[in-house]
Amino acid sequence: MSKAHHVGMAEMTVVSSPESLVTLGLGSCIGLVLYDQTAKVAGMAHIMLPDSRGAKEKALEKPGKFADTAIPLLIEQVCRRGAVRSRLKAKMAGGSQMFALPGAQTDFLAVGSRNSAETTEILKKMGISLVASDTGGNKGRTVEFSTQTWMLSVRVLGKGTSEI
Repeated sequence: MSKAHHVGMAEMTVVSSPESLVTLGLGSCIGLVLYDQTAKVAGMAHIMLPDSRGAKEKALEKPGKFADTAIPLLIEQVCRRGAVRSRLKAKMAGGSQMFALPGAQTDFLAVGSRNSAETTEILKKMGISLVASDTGGNKGRTVEFSTQTWMLSVRVLGKGTSEI
């Protein structure tokens, strides 16, 4: 049995095969996995917010909290463990709108969709292929990434489990 590593909110963790990565309770947050199957290395970030503008020292204390600081650092960390940037692939889940917003729904309050859009855009700018995602909706998710199957298992409350 391989060891499962829990990735908490605003945290990042990198593992080697045959270990796995788990994050619980993704609502508007994004669970992002970067992996290199050849090097048998994967990393996960539990991203809470789309960008660190205005966060100042918070972005330095918890770079995993923001998409714009988490993604470059996660790339650096998996490459330090043997991954090759040109081989990296990404999978992500989360980005739900957990609560109904009264009146006009503004983009600013739609944190889940903003997290998903910003993560996708940063991956694109950095040349990382997003090969699978399960985002949106209004249900929470728990995810587990296996470095044996290279699949992201996504359990959606009330909907069951799927693999992407």
